[in-house]
Amino acid sequence: MCRFTRFTRNIAPLFFLSFAVVPFASASGPYVIGSGNTVTAAPTIPRPATTPCVVQLFSGAQFTDFNVENFTYTPPSACPGPWAKIVLESDINLNPGIQYDRTANYWLGPVNIYFGTTSEPSPTLGPSWHVEKDLTDYSAIFYASQSGQADIGNTLCCGLTSTIFASAELEFYPLAQGQKPPVVADQILALSNGPSGGTVTLSSGSDSLSGTFNFPLNVSAAYLDVYSQGQGGNTTGDEFWYTCVPNDVTGELESCGNTAFRETEITIDGQPAGVAPVYPWIFTGGIDPFLWFPIPGVQTLEFAPYRVNLTPFAGVLSNGQPHTVGLSVFNADSYFEATASLLVYVDAETPVITGAVTQNTLTANPTPVVTENLHTSSKALTGTMDVDSKRNFTISGYINTAHGKVTTSVSQSVTFNNHQSFDITLNGATYIQNISQQSGVNSYVRVSRKGEPETLTYVNFAFPLVVDIAETTLANGDIDQTTEAYQTYQRTQTTLQGGKTTFSGSLESNGQHADTLEFDSSFNFLGNKDQYTAAQYNQFNSDGYGYYCSIGAKNNKLTTFSPSCAP
Repeated sequence: MCRFTRFTRNIAPLFFLSFAVVPFASASGPYVIGSGNTVTAAPTIPRPATTPCVVQLFSGAQFTDFNVENFTYTPPSACPGPWAKIVLESDINLNPGIQYDRTANYWLGPVNIYFGTTSEPSPTLGPSWHVEKDLTDYSAIFYASQSGQADIGNTLCCGLTSTIFASAELEFYPLAQGQKPPVVADQILALSNGPSGGTVTLSSGSDSLSGTFNFPLNVSAAYLDVYSQGQGGNTTGDEFWYTCVPNDVTGELESCGNTAFRETEITIDGQPAGVAPVYPWIFTGGIDPFLWFPIPGVQTLEFAPYRVNLTPFAGVLSNGQPHTVGLSVFNADSYFEATASLLVYVDAETPVITGAVTQNTLTANPTPVVTENLHTSSKALTGTMDVDSKRNFTISGYINTAHGKVTTSVSQSVTFNNHQSFDITLNGATYIQNISQQSGVNSYVRVSRKGEPETLTYVNFAFPLVVDIAETTLANGDIDQTTEAYQTYQRTQTTLQGGKTTFSGSLESNGQHADTLEFDSSFNFLGNKDQYTAAQYNQFNSDGYGYYCSIGAKNNKLTTFSPSCAP
């Protein structure tokens, strides 16, 4: 029996050519009971009380032939900066019809300012949604006029009929009377595909994305915001990397290779400098498109970058020589789309900074352990497949400033486990693949300054994922594929100075999705049943911010949302 699971994204839009499963209701707002329009539980960006200046980047742009939308950005003259906050707002929609999910990214010069994917339409629903991104940390790129572009790779060829429309604007919030400006990066340096931006394709673990820069002579801190997006919706691709298996069993398990472990490696001048875990984003055409109607997966519409702390290298970056910052994806298997932004902070009171890296125990590559426990009989293939990785490292460095020596030490434990169980009947009657994945980072940053209490920051990430897929042939020859998926993005932070807590916060975004696809014996699509999806978003911090939202849907329509959800 030909497996359907791995090929779903490639043929998903064809479901709707001959079968409209749900008579979707039109939506007049973000949360409308009975609507099939795209909704998430995520909040809008909190705004200052000041009145913003709004700069339109583009409006009503149409994406039909892998075209890009070029625009010109001019700083708002009425709000010259510095700004209390900068927020990107974008509205995206499709007309009803047939279309795949598409990757979307916006660029200002070479710097990425938005990265996500799109919802899929149906013949009776053209979905629309709103995304927002806090770009305050990127303030440095907004002081000068420059060109930009929006890239949503879409086409109307080959039976596809839905155009993607998008608009975007920037909101610049002035400082309130007497308000100090936020601490933001002094320079933003892009790792992208050139002066106009663009992601870079990494087809294997040996491919890399890098940039060589002449840094200021007084770098006090540096961070790298990393995006690594798995692509290629087929058995040799990375879109479903969390389902992959070792190369020696890809044939019998009908799966992609290089195991289910992926990790982004960061280097400076070729030396290990940090690690960025790869979040298992699932697009709205992934595995089973009905899993994501009307609630997409966690971060599907707007990716969150992983921020790597490179501050221990500040003294090295300040030495007046060019330095190369690079990234690669361990075990990439055709292919990942990658970009990154380097946030550079300077000490204005110290014209020239000296310093060095004093400790670096990070190895160049991880050493994942694969455990195969498969059993084959005359009737079935059963068993488990595990891949585990654990890295513990410390990188420390110091800089000499006008206020004395500053030492930064970054210690991290990066863990990964992917456990898969298989139950495959060799006559093709059943194919069961259950996936349980745990990925996380425990980070401990210690900063010591002369004459000041020591600062300790604990940041913990957790990215659990469960995907259970069961494909069964019924007595009448029809085929059911039942999928359940559970996703979480969790981040907690606690900062102490002199032993006293100065900040604490937590963010957790969850999604639960289930559906059964129905096919006849020739794999012609018949319909879906027992569809359910839900999402929760819970965020709070010690500065007084709190938000909670819970939403749910059945049979591809919104059925519930909590009163606390953002309007």
